Amino acid sequence: MPSKSKTTNWDWQVRYTVILMCCAATFICYIDRVNISVAIIPMAEQYNWDLETQGTVLSSFYVGYLLMQVMGGFLADRFGGKIVLGIGVLLWSFFTIVTPWAALSGMLGLLVARVCMGLGEAVTFPSVYSLVSRWFPSNETAKAVALNASGIPIGTVFALLLTPIIVEQLGWEWAFYLFGLLGVAWYIAWTLTVTTNPEDHPKISTEELLYIRANAPAQGKINTPPIGAFLRNKAVWAIIVAHFCTNWTSYVFLSWLPKYVNDGLGVPFAAIGLIAMLPHLTSFVCLNIAGNIADRLVQRGYATTFVRKLMQTIGFGGLATCLLLITTVDTVWAAIGLLCLGNVFGAAGIGGHSVNHMDIGPKYSGTLMGITNTFATLPGIIAVYITGYILQATGSWDLVFIMTAGVTLFGMIFYLIFASGEKQFD
Repeated sequence: MPSKSKTTNWDWQVRYTVILMCCAATFICYIDRVNISVAIIPMAEQYNWDLETQGTVLSSFYVGYLLMQVMGGFLADRFGGKIVLGIGVLLWSFFTIVTPWAALSGMLGLLVARVCMGLGEAVTFPSVYSLVSRWFPSNETAKAVALNASGIPIGTVFALLLTPIIVEQLGWEWAFYLFGLLGVAWYIAWTLTVTTNPEDHPKISTEELLYIRANAPAQGKINTPPIGAFLRNKAVWAIIVAHFCTNWTSYVFLSWLPKYVNDGLGVPFAAIGLIAMLPHLTSFVCLNIAGNIADRLVQRGYATTFVRKLMQTIGFGGLATCLLLITTVDTVWAAIGLLCLGNVFGAAGIGGHSVNHMDIGPKYSGTLMGITNTFATLPGIIAVYITGYILQATGSWDLVFIMTAGVTLFGMIFYLIFASGEKQFD
């Protein structure tokens, strides 16, 4: 259990700066990931790409993203999240900036740039988890992870709204130049404000340092992680399955929500962006609320296993119910309202599987995140393809929602049976 004593003054704590900078990195990660979904429209016109070629360009990112997850987590746990995340941001920012020149050089050059960008972005979440487990007390990890994750919906909305303006005013190339330079600016601030370990930070107070040392789940570096033991552990598989099922829904909506709003609900093209961003904004608000609720439950003495299972059940159960209810409505605002409500419930998972890595293997939280995120990246390929196949074969959005709800309920049941909040690995 965490120590009863804690920092009680209202002075700004250094660990808050650390997580805000992590959130900024996640924000940049997603604007650099999403901007090409808009920019590829004029790119395809300029280079005469067919739909298959466009799909190849978009999916090539995930090759690098898959390959570097586990190694990125190990490197962060071994050498420090600061240096690994910093290098990752510089790497993906560089390949974001050179994307226009890579496209000009030919398809091979562009694919290499996209794969290398995926390699850079792959270290983001494993590095953040490694840092949080060393900088935040156990009863603050959920809200720290939630704040970092809130960079995902805000980055997505920012990219979807700003990229079309940049493309229209300056040309599609500038969407890559400007967003890439933003990552370079972040790196400069990162090197000046963050350290891997609390004791290395020149501005941390004695009070905060002692509090972190007494209550943080992990300290120091690791040697070789026991990958075999991880993959034989039921609690690890509970996180893997929950992470996979969570991302199934996320990738389906990230890829298909605009089309559903346009074709399924009949919203005019000009209004798609404004309607489609509402579920993302709901996630931003509710992630931070859910993270605070989970931490408060732990602080009040509830068993960590109980809190993780409760939050995940609310998340998956509520989301699945809303997905099934969408098949019963036929108006735009009823459907969007249910999607937003689904995200209200779904956000509870941030206090469930999303932070569970730090409970079962705090020293290895970066590596564990790399493992689970490897599996959780697969829906970016599988779920998106299956959704497209269902729509092409049947034209039924109801089947898409029913399938997604089924995956979500399976994840809920599996997590309830096998999850644990107890430490599994020293």
